[in-house]
Amino acid sequence: MTTLLEGIEQRSVRTDRLEASVLRAPGTDAASADAAPIVLIHGNVSSSLFFQPLMQALPRPSIAIDLRGFGDSETLPVDATRGLRDLSDDVAAVLDALGVAGAHLVGWSMGGGVVLQLLLDRPELVRSVTLQAPVPPQGFGTRLDGTLCAPDAAGTGGLGANPDFIARLAAGDTTADAPTSPRSVFRSSYVAAGFDDGREDLWVESMLSTRTGEGNQPGDGIASDAWPGFAAGDRGILNAMSGKHLDLTGIVGIAAKPPVLWIRGAHDAIVADESSFDLHTLGKHGIVPGWPGEEAAPPQPMVTQTRAVLDAYAAAGGAYREVVFEHAGHSPHLEDPERFATELLAHVAAAD
Repeated sequence: MTTLLEGIEQRSVRTDRLEASVLRAPGTDAASADAAPIVLIHGNVSSSLFFQPLMQALPRPSIAIDLRGFGDSETLPVDATRGLRDLSDDVAAVLDALGVAGAHLVGWSMGGGVVLQLLLDRPELVRSVTLQAPVPPQGFGTRLDGTLCAPDAAGTGGLGANPDFIARLAAGDTTADAPTSPRSVFRSSYVAAGFDDGREDLWVESMLSTRTGEGNQPGDGIASDAWPGFAAGDRGILNAMSGKHLDLTGIVGIAAKPPVLWIRGAHDAIVADESSFDLHTLGKHGIVPGWPGEEAAPPQPMVTQTRAVLDAYAAAGGAYREVVFEHAGHSPHLEDPERFATELLAHVAAAD
């Protein structure tokens, strides 16, 4: 059974693409009951459950959608050659089925990429954008200018996942017996050191809702002549975020540019300029052997890439604001939901 917090409702939404699980919170502000809702899109190895404390803190209606292969939504394969479009098309289908003509979109990590893809393909649905620790807009395995470090995106994709972590996900491991268990990864990478809200079992439950396999998490891969010997394949979640398939920089050129709020944690271990999840960073620090050096395999400047694209977005007529939560890691919305809600509501009010 899915664990729901007070005031949160769950329902299943049938669309022409999939059957999706949706969490809803009606909000407490009667004046905003008919306003465009806030729609929350989760990241990889998580689900809508992670948004519940934030939804409780929002006075206006909010919706959190489980992506395919996560939470209680239908398990369908991900065609990585479409980048994140399988997921953004699913979100659009859910909003259409719910009769939502426009929404304030919030995307966390991979969900940030899903929101930007939705902005590119269905701009009429997007009133404002909030990105939290988003996947870099050029995808993984790229240099600052967005070009691939290797033509086949070596070092990215499904074969880059830790196989023991994937096995523990598949087995439903709730322990903290190994650094690769979901609970240990949550503690070390999802939040800053010392975070404890008393709901860790719920966050692990959310992580364990991730479906594994070549079509989902992590995806497949191919051999490569470039270091570290493998490259992105064409199926599954991690390949969908590889620079081989993903490019969201087109937001710079769109005609209507909704305002963007970019929130990140100062202690983010996952999305950073030298991320501990980037094989090039691990190679540079001797954790993965055989690193060929900065010229061939530089650590990806993920935060700097996002800032560069958003700067170009602003120069082309858009607007964005960057907010850093100094004591947070990869999940500011979870680590400080009240502050996150304050920043988000100010952003939404300005866009209404």
